[in-house]
Amino acid sequence: MPDVRAVRHEVFVEEQNVPVELEYDELDATSVHVLARDAEGTPLGTGRLIHGPQALAETGREGVVLLGRLAVRQQARGTGLGAALVRAIEAAGREHGGVELELHAQVAALGFYERLGYVAFGEEYPDAGIPHRSMLKRLV
Repeated sequence: MPDVRAVRHEVFVEEQNVPVELEYDELDATSVHVLARDAEGTPLGTGRLIHGPQALAETGREGVVLLGRLAVRQQARGTGLGAALVRAIEAAGREHGGVELELHAQVAALGFYERLGYVAFGEEYPDAGIPHRSMLKRLV
């Protein structure tokens, strides 16, 4: 978790000015976390999967898991790492019984997720002061 937190802190708190008290929550303790490292072991990207009762509480829908906190350090952007992290989270979602995967994307990242098969739904809304849209993808 220290490396996961370091990547998220750099990307969300330092780069995007997300208040630190909003970045870390109780869902971290029960989520599946993925972490990508380079050949030297330096952490480059991360994301988490919320599943089970926590996902049901967040979505209100059975069979839906949530992707969140996807973060890639600047030096690794544009390399395909973000897509690889999403695929790893999707695989974990299937392993945890997910039929659909929901995420809350920053509006600036909608195209990235659309290229991976996600479809936006609902209205735009602010999250930590950043415009977001909810997106969904069928996993099975």
